[in-house]
Amino acid sequence: MKNKAKSLMFLGTGSDVGKSVLAAAFCRIFKQDGFRVAPFKAQNMALNSYITPEGGEMGRAQVVQAEAAGIEPHVDMNPVLLKPTSQMGSQVIVRGKAVGNLSARDYYAYKTSLIPVVRECYQRLAEQYDLVVLEGAGSAVELNLKAHDIVNLAMAEMADARCILVGDIDRGGIFAALLGSYMLMTPEEQGRILGFMVNKLRGDPALFTSGVEILEARSSRPVLGVIPHYSHIALQEEDSVALQRRMRQNAGAQRSESALAVGVVRLPFISNYTDFDCFEQEPGVELIYFDRPAEVFHFDAVILPGSKNTLQDLEFLKKSGLSDAILAFAKSGGTVVGLCGGYQMMGLRVQDPHGVESSLREVGGLGLLDMETEMYPDKITSQVEALPAVENHWAASLDSPLGGYEIHMGRSVSLGTARSLFRIVRRDGGEVNILEGLTQPDGRVWGTYIHGIFDNDAFRGSFLREVQRRSGKAAVTGSSPFSYREWKETQYDLLAEHVRRHTDMKRIYREMGIAV
Repeated sequence: MKNKAKSLMFLGTGSDVGKSVLAAAFCRIFKQDGFRVAPFKAQNMALNSYITPEGGEMGRAQVVQAEAAGIEPHVDMNPVLLKPTSQMGSQVIVRGKAVGNLSARDYYAYKTSLIPVVRECYQRLAEQYDLVVLEGAGSAVELNLKAHDIVNLAMAEMADARCILVGDIDRGGIFAALLGSYMLMTPEEQGRILGFMVNKLRGDPALFTSGVEILEARSSRPVLGVIPHYSHIALQEEDSVALQRRMRQNAGAQRSESALAVGVVRLPFISNYTDFDCFEQEPGVELIYFDRPAEVFHFDAVILPGSKNTLQDLEFLKKSGLSDAILAFAKSGGTVVGLCGGYQMMGLRVQDPHGVESSLREVGGLGLLDMETEMYPDKITSQVEALPAVENHWAASLDSPLGGYEIHMGRSVSLGTARSLFRIVRRDGGEVNILEGLTQPDGRVWGTYIHGIFDNDAFRGSFLREVQRRSGKAAVTGSSPFSYREWKETQYDLLAEHVRRHTDMKRIYREMGIAV
């Protein structure tokens, strides 16, 4: 394959070693250095996704990397997305559109047909940009999976990419991880490796000098960076590993009695939990993920998030006792919000006659909103703009369109008592007039299909002020302007500065044949 762009790929010794974050850092570094750069990951498995302006669905990590690169996300950056719907299967999304649910066995048989798609998407990016930053998946040397690989070393060969092998020192075993991974590569594959990056070091990098010498002596490859662990930068994350880490941190954290406590139910098939990242940066707010009924009354507001398997997650709520606890919380005056799958759960019932998401055909809902939902085989994926559609409501004063996106298989129908919350005025760039979402008259219980609704600063501020008013807490929340978009831009700059400071960028540029 002949490419216009130079390509740099981050391969990993395993999952969650920091490939996505380092790829984002390099996207911002290359942008800062004057290059037109785009991210690429041939195949991603994640429950957090995003809808592009063209209505295509892609993984959140490549969205973060595109934002770091200063460009609009496009499905070419993530041509294959797998969204787990059970322990054994996933919804397969190709070029932004769902093609069906496949078991792991069936997907491996299907995967070879995706090679031309991956090649075509990569080639388009390579023709448009100066640099493409690629990301691998999991371990780059899972020998039993190499024959079907389209995302790690096979992708590096397809793109003729130079590669950096990343290991996580914080989990231990860094020498076995990096040297073992390198030694399992063929001589041709080893020839693509520019060097190693040691990620998440706690302490002084100077104390790892002997470690650098050992790695370089054993491999004849340089250590290009030793990146210290950081706590002053926050980026959106996309996988369940990161979410479990957050829950462990929350479990041992001291909570502020004056802060507004927003609880998000940790569903087994939770999706798009990046919808709530904005709350973690909001002054006076604590965001906590939970999965025990006893915790419900600790919160000022409870959110039911998106789900990739709404019926099974609804069953989980009932069997765990969470449904009874949430209903009691709502009856006692608590605020309950549902987004997408969580919104569907708030109705009277959810039906899946076509087996779109699971083997369950109908599950009774929480009954918080007077509506019913049915799953359909065709998926709605759209960017939208909406205005509040209710009077005498805490959101009614908002007069600027709220941006967001829809990703759902279900269609919900109101049965009359609840009121529509939004009026969608634009969908995929075209003018429309569609009522969407439902709210109880007092505004405490409401739901919507619009992901990203809380990223709108004015809407989030109004919601928090209303929750604060009902809670009676003295903390002033949402009264000072806080731009989530500007905050994210600052994080990308901080990340680039941190990684650049601890990386031999001159050598990387030189080895890639790039003059700076």
